[in-house]
Amino acid sequence: MSNPVIQRYEEDEQVMIQLYVQWCVNHEMDAKVLYEHAYPAQIENVALLKALGEVEKDSLHVDTETVLQVLQLFGNDDLAFVVSEAALHMK
Repeated sequence: MSNPVIQRYEEDEQVMIQLYVQWCVNHEMDAKVLYEHAYPAQIENVALLKALGEVEKDSLHVDTETVLQVLQLFGNDDLAFVVSEAALHMK
């Protein structure tokens, strides 16, 4: 039997990944490259790769502030920093 709190956290974490990937795709950014820049020592993120395979450009609008807040909420401060730097250089 799984713990409902852990299950809910994992579901919310999936939403965070999907929002991050959607933001990247909508802004023609490479989500994998930005992730690797933020976390160079980590192995491939399977959840990130799965989300990349499922996303469609502009299927959901995700603004920069939202993605930054969600990333920081989950403690992904390094990725939030990389995203904020990338956002400064957007077209």
